[in-house]
Amino acid sequence: MRRITPVLLLLLLTAAPLPAQEAAPPPAAAPAVEPSGGGVISFFQAFFWPSSDPIGLIIIWGLLILSAMSVGYTIKLVLDFRRDTVLPPQTTEKLRDLIDQKKYRQAIDAAKDDPSFLAVLARSALDESPNGYSAMERAIEEAADVEISRMLRPIEMLNVLGNIAPMIGLFGTVYGMIVAFQQLVATGGKPDPASLAGGISTALVTTFWGLVVAIPALAAYALIRNRVDALTSEGMVIVENLIRVFKPGSRRKDRSSASSRPDAPPTPQPKSTEDEKED
Repeated sequence: MRRITPVLLLLLLTAAPLPAQEAAPPPAAAPAVEPSGGGVISFFQAFFWPSSDPIGLIIIWGLLILSAMSVGYTIKLVLDFRRDTVLPPQTTEKLRDLIDQKKYRQAIDAAKDDPSFLAVLARSALDESPNGYSAMERAIEEAADVEISRMLRPIEMLNVLGNIAPMIGLFGTVYGMIVAFQQLVATGGKPDPASLAGGISTALVTTFWGLVVAIPALAAYALIRNRVDALTSEGMVIVENLIRVFKPGSRRKDRSSASSRPDAPPTPQPKSTEDEKED
């Protein structure tokens, strides 16, 4: 019995539960990071005021001014080169009536009072009428060249805007990227995201407005130029038809066509009473 007692005590000591260890405290939650921008960026701030950099803002607002000028100038050109302005139908009818009535001096005076493309060509042709039909045709071609050059000259402004605007936008892009990389260098490779995004935003917005100016300007340039080419070509054809009466062979053709008409058969004459008696 005495030998069993120490064994029982040893078993009881090993079987006794150990004291509970204190649980480790849960890890502290990371503090919430508040956005540095202070909220959602508005449309105006995104496209018109992306950063506080003065040079970037000057480029952006300069492109906005060019965009407004391009739209207004396009509307002006569309109104200036309408069909009723370049080839007025009342001028065509008036000149045709005067030429048909052989009132050539009055036709020249009427063309001088009209500044349209059609009237300028008709006046140049009628002034050369004493020198023959060939001189009149040359006068039409020379006057058309001068007038077409004069009409296309203001349209070239749209072409200039369409080519310069992307270059200005590219300049703003390069400037914005330079500003962004300077921020990166100045902070030792750990810049503030807000200040770094300001330069990148300036680069993208200037490119955006450069394309906004260039695309409508180039499209309007192509459409208006094609319209002018079509109207001037039609005007030359109209004037050539007006002076066709001065062509040497035209009058002979008219006379020959009149003489080539078959004569009417002679109407039978009733017999007189004397002829009846002789029969």
